[in-house]
Amino acid sequence: MTHTVVKGAAMPMKDQEDAMGKKGYWVVGYKSVSNPAAISEYMKLAATALEALGGHVIVGGKPAKTHEAGLDQSVVVVEFENLEKAIAAYESDLYKPALKVFDNAAERDFRIVEGR
Repeated sequence: MTHTVVKGAAMPMKDQEDAMGKKGYWVVGYKSVSNPAAISEYMKLAATALEALGGHVIVGGKPAKTHEAGLDQSVVVVEFENLEKAIAAYESDLYKPALKVFDNAAERDFRIVEGR
């Protein structure tokens, strides 16, 4: 088992990861897009808001390959320091202008999940 020294004491990596907290993620699947121009403007506003809110887009685009019941739809994954920050970002005043522009320009499956 790998150990890391924390303030003079050895701590197993698993315990260290738990102590640091788990990351939070937005996982968004785009089922259909009805207004590409609005999506383009939304993406600009969302990118600015996410940068200020500590979010980092780590996945974006269509699947290279699908398996099982996989759908050939665009997917975006945004990583945050923790689940609380992921939830707060969606509900923030900084992100609201992006949501206003979005205004049902696409049908999407938007989930906020905690990492392992």
